[in-house]
Formats: sequence, C-alpha cells, structure tokens
Amino acid sequence: MNKLNTTNPLNIVVIVAALGYFVDIYDLILFGIVRIPSLQAIGIPPEGIKDAGIYLGNMQMIGMMIGGIVWGMLGDKRGRLSVLFLTILLYSLANIANGFVHTLDQYAVLRIIAGFGLAGELGVGITLVSEVMTKETRAMGTTIVAGFGVLGAVLAYFVAKLGWQQAYWIGGGFGLLLLGLRVYIHESGMFDKIKTSTAKRGNFLSLFTDRKKFAKYIYCILVGVPIWFAVGILIFFSKEFGKALGVTGDIDPGKSIMFHYIGAAIGSFLIGILSQQLKSRKKALIIFIVGMGMLTGIFLLISGLSPTAFYVLIFMLGITMGYWALFVTVASEQFGTNIRSTVTTTVPNFVRGTLVIMALCWKSMTPGMGIIKSAGIIGLIVIPIAIIATALLEESHDKDLDYLETE
Repeated sequence: MNKLNTTNPLNIVVIVAALGYFVDIYDLILFGIVRIPSLQAIGIPPEGIKDAGIYLGNMQMIGMMIGGIVWGMLGDKRGRLSVLFLTILLYSLANIANGFVHTLDQYAVLRIIAGFGLAGELGVGITLVSEVMTKETRAMGTTIVAGFGVLGAVLAYFVAKLGWQQAYWIGGGFGLLLLGLRVYIHESGMFDKIKTSTAKRGNFLSLFTDRKKFAKYIYCILVGVPIWFAVGILIFFSKEFGKALGVTGDIDPGKSIMFHYIGAAIGSFLIGILSQQLKSRKKALIIFIVGMGMLTGIFLLISGLSPTAFYVLIFMLGITMGYWALFVTVASEQFGTNIRSTVTTTVPNFVRGTLVIMALCWKSMTPGMGIIKSAGIIGLIVIPIAIIATALLEESHDKDLDYLETE
C-alpha cells in the first residue's frame, strides 16, 4: 500500500474504479436506451412494449438485489479486488450473450445475470477507494469515480445508434478489456489488517439483529430511493410522459437518458465540492434532494413544453441526481471495515431494487389516475422520506474509517 499516493484523488485505484463504474453504468442504462428497438426486434407488439420493459427492468433489479448481498459479503470475506474481477467478468459475458436473444424469456434470464454481475461494481469500488484515500480526500476520490462513471450512459446512447445488438457486444468487450487494468491495483490496507482479526467479516444478518445498525442501514437505503424513482420511471419512460404532458414533439428516451446522465456527471462533481465547502455530507445531500423534489414537481406539472425545453428539464433533474456519488460514500462511512463492503454494495442495489416496488405501484395506479398523477404520488412519498432519513444519519465528513463493527 505504500506505493499508493493516498493524498491524490487521481491515483490508480480511483482511475480503475471509475473506469469500472463507467462500464457498469453503460450496461445498466443501455437497456433503457435500446428498450424499444430490442423489444420490437424480438417480436413484442407495440401495445406490449411498456409492460415488457417494466418486466425486464424488474428482472435486472432483482438480479442486482441478490448480487448486492452475495458480492458485498464476498468483498468483506474474500477481499475487495477478487470481487471486482468476478463481477465485471460476469456482466461482460452476460452483455455479449444479450446481443443474441430471440425471446422475451431469454432476455429476462440474461438481464437477471447481468444485474447480478453489475451489483458488485460500484459498492466494492467505492469501498476500496474510501479505504485507500485519506479522510480529507476520499469524498473527491469517490466523486471522481461516480462523476466519470455516469458518463457511461452518454457513450451508451451513441453506441446504441450502431444497433441494439452491437451495443451489447461492444459493452461486453469494454468490460473484458478493463480486466487487464485490474492487475495494477492492490488490496485495501484496512482489509489486509482485519484478516488476522477475530471479528466476523461480511455478516449480513448482523445488520438486522442490532436495532441501531438496522435503523442506520435502512436510513442509508431510503436516502437513495428518489434517484431511482427519477431514473427508472420519469426518465426511462420519458417518451410516455412527453405524450401525456403534451410535449409538442416526439421524445427519444435514449436522448433523455443521455442528457440526464450528463447532468448527473456535473452534479456528482458539484455535490463533492459542496460537501467539502460545507464540511458536511448531510447538508449537501439535503440540498440536492430538495432540489430534486422541486424539479420533479416542475416535470410533472408543466405541460405543452417543446422537446428542447423538456430535455433541458431532464438535464437539470440529472444534476440533482448527482447526489448518488455522495450517498454511496456516506453508506460506506457509516459502518466498520469488517462489514463495509457488504453495506456499500447492498445499499445501492437495494435502492435500485425499490424500483420494482415503485414500478409495480405506478403500473397499478396508472389505469385509474394516469401516469402523471400516479408518478406524482410516488414522488410525494419517497422524496420527503429521503430528507428525513438523511437528517437521521450520523455526519461522516471527517470520520476515521479504520475501525471494526462489534457483533
């Protein structure tokens, strides 16, 4: 570990973790971009596109929830690096196979496998970066990882123009190339130290047997839920929202995702700087979540916009989504080294998994209320809860992470 410059947020660990998250986001968001052409290509009729998209999105999220638990525990038991290798290998191969699907069932199986593999990349990467950086620089290190990583969605938009199959194959190829860079990074020194400790590592159930830990864990999850409400419902289905809101032209969901994630990249850096200036994770998070709530209200209430104005609104909503980077960092900072990977990996994937519940609620309410009111109800629930959960968390801006959780 002496070879690492932990005072410089641009060390090799940060660079490799950022590239890993870049490929992760490319694959995660690619389905939202190629949803319509890929489903049309395998014979799904126009009236079934929306429901098939929800179904496949849910399958991917279920895979991520399961993978989050498995990879998180392995990250604490076996080490951060071994998990990073395995996750990217799995989702890269699933991506390549995804380009060969001919039926909805095949698509669903591969979305589960890809989701399972994707689940470990961000959490374990953030854990590793948090542990090799100093407390003064780790927020900027994790901000760089997330800020650069979300640009994978922008690349996915342009590559998708080559064809939905080619986009999946190229994504898989990127992942396999990234494996070569992993040989240049080293295991976390904090993890190496606990190998000789008698403390239990990666005990997922311990998060549920202690009331204080459980409450803290749930708060971490609730903080991030609005992000996937915005991405998984408002942005993925922006074409349908555009029609319902009377946008004066057709909305391309792929373009919506691209603009949203450009905003998210900018927001990731802005919230990192804001957190450093305020010397507070919590204050920065609350500012961004409140901003997301205000922009969600504008998104759902203003009708008759031009496509350009609608895309600008989506971009601004993306800036507020930039708090994803800091949210995952905060989750990492809340728990000790022997359970940190488990928490940091499961929390974002459980957040993504809440999209299954939100999407099903949205779908069930839509026939009676329409997509606008039903989405508004979900937003009115998850955004205030996220603000309250943030307020209840421990401030972790200057927290020393070199400690263990007792059973």
